[in-house]
Amino acid sequence: MAEVKLFGYCNNISVKPGDEQTFHVTADGTDTAEAQLVRLIHGDQHPDGPGFVEEEVDCEINGAWQVNKQYTQVGSYLQVPDPQNRLCPDGSFSMFAYIWPSLHSKVGAQAVLTRYDDYNCIGYGIAIDPNGKLLFTVADGKEIDHVEAEVPLQRHIWYFVGASYDASTGKATLYQAGVVNRYNSLWGKVTPMDYDSHVCETFRFKPEHAPDISFLLGGTWDYHLTRGKFVNELFSGKIDRPGIVSGVLSREEFDHICSGGKPPEKDILAYWDTTAGYTDTGIGDTVIDTGPHGLNAIGINKPVRAQTGWNWNGRNDCFRLAPEEYGGIELHEDSVIDCGWDVTKSLVIPEDLKSGVYAVRLRAGDGTGLSEEYLVFFVRAKTPRAPIAFLVPTATYLAYANDHLSFEAQMAQPIVGQTPVVTETDIEIHQSPEFGRSTYDHHHDGAGV
Repeated sequence: MAEVKLFGYCNNISVKPGDEQTFHVTADGTDTAEAQLVRLIHGDQHPDGPGFVEEEVDCEINGAWQVNKQYTQVGSYLQVPDPQNRLCPDGSFSMFAYIWPSLHSKVGAQAVLTRYDDYNCIGYGIAIDPNGKLLFTVADGKEIDHVEAEVPLQRHIWYFVGASYDASTGKATLYQAGVVNRYNSLWGKVTPMDYDSHVCETFRFKPEHAPDISFLLGGTWDYHLTRGKFVNELFSGKIDRPGIVSGVLSREEFDHICSGGKPPEKDILAYWDTTAGYTDTGIGDTVIDTGPHGLNAIGINKPVRAQTGWNWNGRNDCFRLAPEEYGGIELHEDSVIDCGWDVTKSLVIPEDLKSGVYAVRLRAGDGTGLSEEYLVFFVRAKTPRAPIAFLVPTATYLAYANDHLSFEAQMAQPIVGQTPVVTETDIEIHQSPEFGRSTYDHHHDGAGV
């Protein structure tokens, strides 16, 4: 029998009477949990204090809740809504992007540009295999063909990568070229590395296209019987100015784009300008397609915008000064912004509920350890009347939420002067990437969160 575990969160950390609060719960080993609204009075369990003190509150949501296992889409990527299936070319096509890989040899395959269903083996795409080599793959739902680069990609090095497929001959071409300058990569131009690879193969069949999936930048579609469709093989690194065109690009045309030129305008299916959309009020999650069909890409799990791009010259240290040099979009295979779980229960905060720290206490099984969970939130006065205000440091709570410092921060032990003391919950969070990471942690590729 599976171990009983309960985890959950509230949609709003702070509410007032009349507001709606929603509760989102995932469960293992049980389909019911007993819920009780409590007011938290004292949480410090120091032996010299009063210990943990809570006050049960009558509420309509008290009682048995139906709970179930919920899943989280982990990893940042970009998704391209394409209702007219413009990116399902019937004939020849080519695709390209500048990329800066930040993680391989520790993970499996990483998708770069794909419209590919990994579960049903159908579609096409450019990816990086577990050995760090670039791949161009096509599949027809039964078989897979691919062409592989001769030399592996190096971490923290900018490359221009491309692939073309000639539907009349079956010829597939893979293009890989380092675009290193004095500043943009881990190594400079004087480092004697072989970055380039140009390979051709004749494929046995042309790609078929699944109608119910979309084009992705930084991932590929997969399927699981219990969770359904999700994005897998996530890319860690930066992508700059990707595109896809109809027809076969020649070596000279790839060279032209590699050196900063534009693709043939008449053939563009989509060409995403990763430097567009920078404003004084911020940068959104929409990456503009400058092609004829307006197939804008939508960022999932907050891809990091305005990062140094392939053509950064080391002079300007802010995207506002030279936006054309800050086209890098940074992706991480372990990024999480929102679990996106379904609502388990909702509550309109009662008018007579006084301000304070509250939680819905959930218990299942024996109600101890991971089978007990508190969904904490704060209730503020609808109309403040008290002469003294208590400021709850919610920004600090959120900054440290789900931190992995006890496991990963080497300076933690000397700072506090003792070995880390971890709880069962700490261990579970560390082993569960779907809970995300704190602002004090690092991604798997070493970048700060």
